[in-house]
Amino acid sequence: MIRGIIFDFGRVISAQKPPALFARYEKDLGLAPDSINAVMFGSNAWKDALLGRKTAEAFWYAIGPELGLNSAEEIDAFRRRYHADEAINPGVAELIHLLCDRYKLAVLSNSPPGLANWLADWNIRNLFDVVFCSGDEGVVKPDPAAFEMTLGRLGVEPEAAVFIDDTMEHVKAAEALGLHGISFTTAEVLSDRLNALLESP
Repeated sequence: MIRGIIFDFGRVISAQKPPALFARYEKDLGLAPDSINAVMFGSNAWKDALLGRKTAEAFWYAIGPELGLNSAEEIDAFRRRYHADEAINPGVAELIHLLCDRYKLAVLSNSPPGLANWLADWNIRNLFDVVFCSGDEGVVKPDPAAFEMTLGRLGVEPEAAVFIDDTMEHVKAAEALGLHGISFTTAEVLSDRLNALLESP
């Protein structure tokens, strides 16, 4: 019987940004097309932020010059713009509200330090029993320790837990530990797959 459900954050709880938005960032910054994600998320600064070796603020100041932002004011302005464009996935939010009274819920995310504050700003932190943020813990998925620590805090055995992520490598890592894995695509597909799992004996 399923007792716990663990959600990834980026591109699951938070909505996937459309390609057109990244194209506007690149145009405004004078970057080559399809380059901003590589600059930001392929950087050593991002790896450091995910492991808690840099704060989110320090990450932005580290990559700012690579984005063509040459002052703290320019970096701060673009950072505010980038985060203002982040939005919750409404379909996933609806699922979380439906599930929180019947199951133990957790977030397990490779994120810079402070993810719990982000969830609080979106008024959903109180719906989760556990928030595991790699930047606060120094452990990133797919390291088995990230899953084991989350399960331990949730008080749920692997076979009684579902893990939802948009990265197949992370889903397979969870399944290797005995969790039920769901590769996220849309809220509608997730709802159907969850219902099938939760209704099974």
